[in-house]
Amino acid sequence: MDSQIYGVPNLLLFTFFAFIAATSSALPEKPPAKPSNSGGQINSNSVLVALLDSRYTELSELVEKALLLQTLEEAVSKHNITIFAPRNEALERDLDPEFKRFLLEPGNLKSLQNLLLFHMIPSRIESKHWPVGLRKKPVHHSSLCPDATDEKIQLQEKNGEKIVGMAKVIKSDDIIRPDGVIHGIERLLVPKSVQQDFNARRSLRATSAVLPEGAPEVDPRTHRLKKPAPVPAGAPPVLPIFDAMAPGPSLAPAPAPGPGGPHHHFNGEAQVKDFIQTLLHYGGYNEMADILVNLTSLATEMGRLVSEGYVLTVLAPNDEAMAKLTTDQLSEPGAPEQIMYYHLIPEYQTEESMYNAVRRFGKVKYDTLRLPHKVVAEEADGSVKFGQGEGSAYLFDPDIYTDGRISVQGIDGVLFPLEESKTPKAAPVAKIVSKPRRGKLLELACNMLGTVGQDSHFSTCQ
Repeated sequence: MDSQIYGVPNLLLFTFFAFIAATSSALPEKPPAKPSNSGGQINSNSVLVALLDSRYTELSELVEKALLLQTLEEAVSKHNITIFAPRNEALERDLDPEFKRFLLEPGNLKSLQNLLLFHMIPSRIESKHWPVGLRKKPVHHSSLCPDATDEKIQLQEKNGEKIVGMAKVIKSDDIIRPDGVIHGIERLLVPKSVQQDFNARRSLRATSAVLPEGAPEVDPRTHRLKKPAPVPAGAPPVLPIFDAMAPGPSLAPAPAPGPGGPHHHFNGEAQVKDFIQTLLHYGGYNEMADILVNLTSLATEMGRLVSEGYVLTVLAPNDEAMAKLTTDQLSEPGAPEQIMYYHLIPEYQTEESMYNAVRRFGKVKYDTLRLPHKVVAEEADGSVKFGQGEGSAYLFDPDIYTDGRISVQGIDGVLFPLEESKTPKAAPVAKIVSKPRRGKLLELACNMLGTVGQDSHFSTCQ
């Protein structure tokens, strides 16, 4: 009984354990588990953790915004990776703002992912693996970018410097981990697929571009074209606006085709109506709108000019400035029209463009529709001042209305040409207003006519 264990002789049991020990010693050792991945979890010593905690903060933020952490975890679980990390300045200050805006748009997430994955190679490349020496040919590696399988990253050496694509390596072996290496580079690597997406978005292939053409030659003596040139559809007229109006608006050139309105012309009437309504809703410019609509035919003329492709900048005096007009200034035949003509500039100017002009050139003279008088603009108190001396006015309500063809700028005074402001006019004979109308301007004029016939004049104005 002592010689057996559960019916098995001791000699047989000893022989079995000896065989098991010999067999186990002959088996190859099992390779150690990869330290970067343990049960789907990234090790704290991983190159990805080092990237997120490194000095390359701009790159790490883009990796998180591009939702690439899970993709990179799967990559390091399969093989070592090499990351070429652009310095922060390359992604912050040196990067084109329009291109950066394109990358951060939600609809362009795929382009951002391709851009970042193009900086990563699924193999371990340290500085000692670099092709060094004149006899060493450049080495090409595929990146993790799925849309750049045909475009490889070239590693080479030039003048003793390591080069990745078109970027210099400024920090070799900056971060070394068991599952990857990070090299610092000076600039961003952009794959062709991302560049093509950006160019397609910027150029808007659905919109047909207009080829630029040279300016036509104009005879300075007659202000007429030396050689007639055809006007393309939608382009402004080749003649300046004062040639179209002189000697009268009825001699304007034929309408140029435009994007809106009847017969595919610019809808100038709708645009003028829109800017006058904007003046009324803005408040403080009722008298200006009243003169344009009721006292003169300027609204109709402006609408026709805009329909024909011209652009205008309106310097609009506010109600407080218009209330300072005297009877002498309004009673002459055609005086309201002449006052308004001096406030119309045959250019499209905004507050920014005028302020930049006076900042750069000091004084700027703008043509007006009241030929040959020009209005002088200069910088004053951080704004634009029009006119000179006591008859000057400041731009204080900028860009009340801007639609690309009509620009309205509010000013705090009524402008007059310098020659007229120096020569006082003789007081005209009092006239009776024959055409009934409503408005503060004519009420003020009637009140200043004198005591003789005052009741009859005021009743007429009512």
